[in-house]
Amino acid sequence: MDIHVRPETPRDEQAIRHVNEVAFGRPNEADIADRVRASSGFVPDLSLVAVSGGQIVGHVMFSEATVQGDGNSWTVLALGPVAVLPAFQRKGVGTTVIETGLIRAAELGYRAVVLIGHPTYYPRFGFVPASRFGLKPAITVPDDVFMARLLRPDGLDGVEGQFSFPKAFDE
Repeated sequence: MDIHVRPETPRDEQAIRHVNEVAFGRPNEADIADRVRASSGFVPDLSLVAVSGGQIVGHVMFSEATVQGDGNSWTVLALGPVAVLPAFQRKGVGTTVIETGLIRAAELGYRAVVLIGHPTYYPRFGFVPASRFGLKPAITVPDDVFMARLLRPDGLDGVEGQFSFPKAFDE
């Protein structure tokens, strides 16, 4: 299967919404993507689509988020949502868009990525419990699903505190 990954364009918004709705069977994640896109934390170069045969079959979004602690604030990235059309799942599409996004995020100079996700899926991308870096979630979730990944060796050096997803995730 030939997959091409590129940043989304305004004309992709409906297809991205469709991918998220079909992948999750509900509109929640599509709504989050729409709200993130309209927010100040949106990073256009890090909202990526996977295209196969001219059709958008996958999507991943990384947005700016913050860690606050001891009177300091640091910008990191939040990963999510990530979605793949059911007919293209388990074929490497999700892996491809996530890996491409992680590479681009590092190239753009971001220090780390944080997510809440499946504890057996995301470690393959280098994610580990965020508590290992001194990060705490702003919401109550199990330690093994609140994960972080460094984008550079010193990515979270000196960073410790409470991680907050962009407000777009909560609305």
